[in-house]
Amino acid sequence: MSDEELLAYARKAIEHAYDQGWTDGLPIVPVTAPMVQEFLATTPRAAGEVVASISHLDRECTVEQAAVNAAMAGCRPEYFPVVLAAWDALTRQPVFAPAWQSTSGPAPLIVVNGPVRQELGINSKGGVLGPGFRANATIGRAIGLAVRNVFGVRPHELEQATQGIPGRWSLVIGENEEESPWEPLSVELGLPPGTDAVSALLLRTCEFVDNRHTKDAEEVLWDIADTISRTGAAIGRHSSAGLVLSVEHAQQFAEAGFGKTDVQQWLYDHCVRSHADLERAGKGLDGQEGPGIDSYGLHMVSSPEQLPIVVAGARNAAMSMVVRPFGFGGWSRTTHPIHREVGVGGDIA
Repeated sequence: MSDEELLAYARKAIEHAYDQGWTDGLPIVPVTAPMVQEFLATTPRAAGEVVASISHLDRECTVEQAAVNAAMAGCRPEYFPVVLAAWDALTRQPVFAPAWQSTSGPAPLIVVNGPVRQELGINSKGGVLGPGFRANATIGRAIGLAVRNVFGVRPHELEQATQGIPGRWSLVIGENEEESPWEPLSVELGLPPGTDAVSALLLRTCEFVDNRHTKDAEEVLWDIADTISRTGAAIGRHSSAGLVLSVEHAQQFAEAGFGKTDVQQWLYDHCVRSHADLERAGKGLDGQEGPGIDSYGLHMVSSPEQLPIVVAGARNAAMSMVVRPFGFGGWSRTTHPIHREVGVGGDIA
């Protein structure tokens, strides 16, 4: 077959995928049965094992279906165990099933820990939330394509997002463990140091905090608190927040004597909006009770533990990100080992 014929065949396959509604708006990789077998060979899990289900839609995603969509997304086969661990992490979220059809249109934030970050080229430093890294982009995209193609959740059909967020395409980051002053998220959540693992949240949005103006750690915390505490993030008596901290901010806090739990507690204590503030925004809490509500007002994080902290990004400007976990049930606070077949990037984790 000539180069021209090969190109024409590839273009036809890509256009066929668009015609079938299999894409997320970007071209996909045409997939063959031998390609899928390459992906399945990287994991000890059976092809027919169910990795995720949405009971109210009566639909399930198997390991094999996840492999097909990972290949379509542009993953290399060795990425596939990370994709499966991401499914494990996502399905533990209290709002996993309803999230995909929410009017918020939340996106998965997938955090990778361990040596697998370097092995697969998962970015944890500069531009960590942006494009340019195949592993970050395609691992997240594999989740989104499966939501579309296996569960049938598509815009204007089963998806109900009012506007949605760009992160629905892909939000996969490695934690910058090498420059963090604290233990990695996976260790905080119970795994031994050096374990390859994935944690996940479902996010409503991300909001940056740029503070390179002060050397006072508490002043930076007040700046972060101002972003966390905006009334627009409150839904009735509920709100949420997490942090993707820059290296500079994390080290600044550590040098001032703050551990991760200290930062979480400080922000819980100080991220409070009064009843008057909420009433001005049409969100009064008269007569309501529940976690985070007291006589003064509303704590914008339901508990210190429900404010996840990850250190990621480059050491070039003191900029951090407030993220907004989706749902009223909090996040699962679980982390999930990456299981790889022997001989594929190392022994089974």
